[in-house]
Amino acid sequence: MAIHGVVYHDANDVSVEEIDEPELEAPTDAILEVTTTAICGSDLHMYEGRAGADEGMVFGHEIMGEISAVGDGVESLQPGDRVVLPFNVACGFCENCEAGDYGYCRNVAESPGGAYGYVKMGPYQGGQAEQVRVPYADFNALELPPEGHEENFILLADVFPTGWHGTELADLQPGESVAVFGAGPVGLMAAYSAKLKGAAEIYVVDRVESRLELAETHCDAIPIDFEETDPVDAITDAHGGGVDKGVDAVGYQAIDADREGDHPYDHERENPSIVLNQLIRTVRAGGKIGIVGLYISEEPDPPAHIDEQGTLNVDLGTAFEKGLQFGTGQCPVKRYNRKLRDMILAGRAEPSFLISHRASLEEAPEMYDRFDEREEGVTKVLLS
Repeated sequence: MAIHGVVYHDANDVSVEEIDEPELEAPTDAILEVTTTAICGSDLHMYEGRAGADEGMVFGHEIMGEISAVGDGVESLQPGDRVVLPFNVACGFCENCEAGDYGYCRNVAESPGGAYGYVKMGPYQGGQAEQVRVPYADFNALELPPEGHEENFILLADVFPTGWHGTELADLQPGESVAVFGAGPVGLMAAYSAKLKGAAEIYVVDRVESRLELAETHCDAIPIDFEETDPVDAITDAHGGGVDKGVDAVGYQAIDADREGDHPYDHERENPSIVLNQLIRTVRAGGKIGIVGLYISEEPDPPAHIDEQGTLNVDLGTAFEKGLQFGTGQCPVKRYNRKLRDMILAGRAEPSFLISHRASLEEAPEMYDRFDEREEGVTKVLLS
């Protein structure tokens, strides 16, 4: 039988097509009927043709739904259970999983870690589809109450834990100050996590007005438009010196306000090193920086800039002189998703303010285009 999914063809070209219905391939597998999925900023790296995705790949790693079938080896789940999946696929018993490094499971892919519907991260079909296979289902599926909080719970698949992870990498403590560069979904969740953790001052840097408004309204953050002012000067002047901690939620597609281009997000305006160098200048001596923005290690057809592939022109000398510490890496979602779920259930966290659009699966190509354009007001898109 066939189902429908979001299929990649070429740069800026996806369509909703019939794909093979997933089957149980191991006793520890389950099949999930997808009720809600989401478009992630990291999906755009593949959508733009910059990450080496193959034609025919099904996208989507933010997945929520109901279990429809389980393998003979699945013990904790049964059909009808409502779950959300970490974007990381992990076995739960290898050396890295036992250490809590679920993003680098050694049994799911040849490269470090596996994920649904993501290039170079294993053979796992993406969840922007009507159904998806769940490997190691007992370990990977986080059970949810049978109803309620749908728009909060879907964010447990990636962006809420990843934003939280950014503040963990920076070792953010209550009463400290933090600068978050990037007000996309992950950056907003990092700022929101900082608020939940009791940060005294939160600064958020971006150029999209609607996203900066969300940061101010829901994260109690001070918004900084980097096209209107130098963000380093603005933050250090307002704070009276360097802030305690910083989070890079931008990655290699950082835009330089001083570079010319035909569009605000023209690739010619990119300067992949700029955010890290600005954070090095913004964070006080002895501070820490968490890096959750994506820096790809290989690009099939890179532009002329030498630092497009993750080889960055970073001011390590200043970082050394200031004694800065850096934390980086893929979020181990299972390290955080249960406690974040329980915060939602207790009414302590409501990350759904992030969601701007809900669309049908058939509308995915249009929503990919609008999200990729960073259209004003398009912050987080759910598909169902």
